[in-house]
Amino acid sequence: DNWQVVVPTTPANFFHALRRQVRRSFRKPLIVMSPKSLLRHKDCVSRLEDFGPGSSFRRILVETDKIADPAKVRRVVLCSGKVYFDLVAEWRKRGIDDIAIFRIEQLYPFPFTRLGVRLSAYPNAEIVWCQEEPENMGAWHFVDRRIERALSGPGVKATRPIYVGRPESASPATGSARTHVKEQADLVDRALTIG
Repeated sequence: DNWQVVVPTTPANFFHALRRQVRRSFRKPLIVMSPKSLLRHKDCVSRLEDFGPGSSFRRILVETDKIADPAKVRRVVLCSGKVYFDLVAEWRKRGIDDIAIFRIEQLYPFPFTRLGVRLSAYPNAEIVWCQEEPENMGAWHFVDRRIERALSGPGVKATRPIYVGRPESASPATGSARTHVKEQADLVDRALTIG
């Protein structure tokens, strides 16, 4: 626990990560991985009260839209960063209500207990990790065993997360905008398609 790695996806969480860093009585390095594209993303917004008294940095953000009864949720998609906005846009477009989407806003120290408690509310769901980076890049190899450890708590049927993302690659990008868009649409579709 000698440093912190965060991937804030809301202005309020970004604010609270920086505020927490300054207000703490101890110092640890803070790594913030947040793409510039979220600065102008129309859905990357926070309410004013999310900055005020009683608010703080949230390590995990759960879906705010209405979904089915937790016992009927068949999949929980875990993600981090801007891929969330692609996932939720398609999720809303399809009118899906049996898939929940969680954003892991702090990768290190990993929120084992909080994630385990959140996932225990969905006892019949399979767990998916979705990322837009290739499999050998991004957070997958870091979070894989940590998610598995969080799943070892009581009330969770799933034992391992399923990976959804781009295949391993020597390059972080394809070099072709058309291929990138096709791959992105494919990984979003796989994350939101059960079976």
